[in-house]
Order: sequence, then C-alpha cells, then structure tokens
Amino acid sequence: MATDVITLDHGSGGKLSHQLIAGTVAPLFDNPILSRLDDGAVFAVDGARLAFSTDTFVVDPIFFPGGNIGDLAINGTVNDLAMCGAEPLYLSLGLIIEEGFPFGDLKRVLQSMRDAADAAGVGIVTGDTKVVPKGAADKLFINTSGIGRIRKGVNVSAHRAAVGDPIILSGSMADHGMAVLTQREGLAFETDLVSDTASLNGMVEQMLAVCPDIHTLRDPTRGGVGSTLNEIAAAARIGIRIYEDRLPVKKAVAGVCELLGFDPLYVANEGKLLAFVPEDQVQAVLETMRSHPRGKEAAVIGQAVSDHPGRVVMETPIGGTRIVDMLAGEQLPRIC
Repeated sequence: MATDVITLDHGSGGKLSHQLIAGTVAPLFDNPILSRLDDGAVFAVDGARLAFSTDTFVVDPIFFPGGNIGDLAINGTVNDLAMCGAEPLYLSLGLIIEEGFPFGDLKRVLQSMRDAADAAGVGIVTGDTKVVPKGAADKLFINTSGIGRIRKGVNVSAHRAAVGDPIILSGSMADHGMAVLTQREGLAFETDLVSDTASLNGMVEQMLAVCPDIHTLRDPTRGGVGSTLNEIAAAARIGIRIYEDRLPVKKAVAGVCELLGFDPLYVANEGKLLAFVPEDQVQAVLETMRSHPRGKEAAVIGQAVSDHPGRVVMETPIGGTRIVDMLAGEQLPRIC
C-alpha cells in the first residue's frame, strides 16, 4: 500500500517499516556496512572488530510494570550490540525533554538508566540534552547509541542462518507489549503483566563461550517473533518452519492477547532472543541458556529449511500449516 505521508504503520517493524528503510532511507546512504541491515553495524578499526548501534525510544507510557523508558533504552542498545556477537562497552545518552516535565520523573528515569548500565557492565560516556516547548514532544524521548567489541572467531549475522539450523527462543513471547498496552489503556486483570525488559549480553557471552559459531542472534522487538523470523528468512534466503505447540507464552499473556485480539507472534519483546545454531551444538547452547536467569524457558521452536525460501511456515498441533507473514500494520504504536 503506497502512501504520500508517514503513518504509524511505518514504525511498526513490519512491512511498511521495511519498505521505508529499503526503499527510501538505505538507498541514500548505501554502503557495504549499512546494506547488511543487522541489529548493528560491524566493521574493523586497526584490526579490531567493532559493533555500533543506535536506537531511539518513545514508549508510552514512560513508566510501565517492570521498567520505564530509561532502563528500556539501555537494555535495548546493549541487546542490539549483543545480537552482533559483541561485548557492549560504551553508550551515549541523548535526551529530548518536553517543557514542564517533572524533575522527579527525570531523576527516576536517569537512576534506572544508571542501574541498568551497571547491571550490563557498560559505561555512559557522552550525551546531549535538548528541551523543546510544551506540545513539541510527549514528555521524554531518549536516544542511546553504543559501541562494542566482537570476540575473535565470532561472526553473527542474519545472513549466516543456514538450512538445518535449529531455532531457539530464549523465553516467553509478548510480555513487554502486553504490559505496556494494559498500562496505557488502564486495563486491570487478575494477573499482573510485567515487561521482560532486560540486558541479554551476559547470557550471550556464555552462549558464545560454548558455541563461538552461533550463526544468527536477533532480539524480536517491534513486530515480534513473527516479523523477526521473516527478516532472517529473507536475509539468509532460507525457509523457516516453526511449531505452534513449542512457542512459549505465559497463560496470562495468552489470555489477554486472545481477549484483545492480538497474536503473541507479533507482539514486542524486550528481553528475549532468537538464536540459529549449528545442529550438532544446539543441546550445549540450550543447556547454557537454561542455566542463565534470562533463559530458563529457552526452547527449540523450529528449524531453518530448504523449502519455501524467504517464507516462515508454522505447523499446528493437528498437523496443518499456515504462513506466518511479516506484520502488515501497526498493532501497538510507541511500544519502545
């Protein structure tokens, strides 16, 4: 669907987002590093392989069960670096603050950023602050950029996913998206929903220690697991087959998704990852993940296949199949 203006769907992480990036943004700045379109840029400086990533956070509301815009910003950029196989080192902090924003809320956000950075083992070493007139922004927007060092022998990219690779998901889907949505809409349920926002670099470090040849790592944020798997299938020119009865979803989250008409496959996560690993090393990686607090629910949810390259297919418990397409439009605007 062609449009003459930017819509919320262009920020969904789905089809229109990819059309915007691939059709408008990327061609203007085309170069071999950018064209890979991984979670961060990977390049070498004086023999050292580095990863660089940037992200901007506009989540609404800025405080939600399990976190806030501050720790979300730190964790998001740390995770993007980790998905490149890098050890995150240093971050920048950019603040856009709306006139009238309470100092107490700003201090609370900044403290959560400090706590998240300490937990991830990264330093915030530079930044910028802008204040805009009331109504020119919505409370607080945050940009974080980060740089990390890639370990010797590690080569992680969506392009390296290979036929035969088992696909591991580190835990339950849709926790973040449903926690933010219910808080935003003031919905109350008997079971509290809590965001999964967390840094994953510690778990990734342990995974790479037992299997330096992990092919692909991705954190399924906007667009969820479904859209992220489609991105990988397209980048690697492989087919992907997943199994519905292996997809981990908390009962409370599944219930709210069903009630509100959301598919957990397309709801954002902020503390989960997908890993494509060599078949002969999947058990070692899976056991390592399950021994880490962030991967206790890790499960093999599918496999990369030679059939239907570029497509994701899900097998149902009764043996039927359906295509899992990329998210078409915006389910939850301002989710991160």
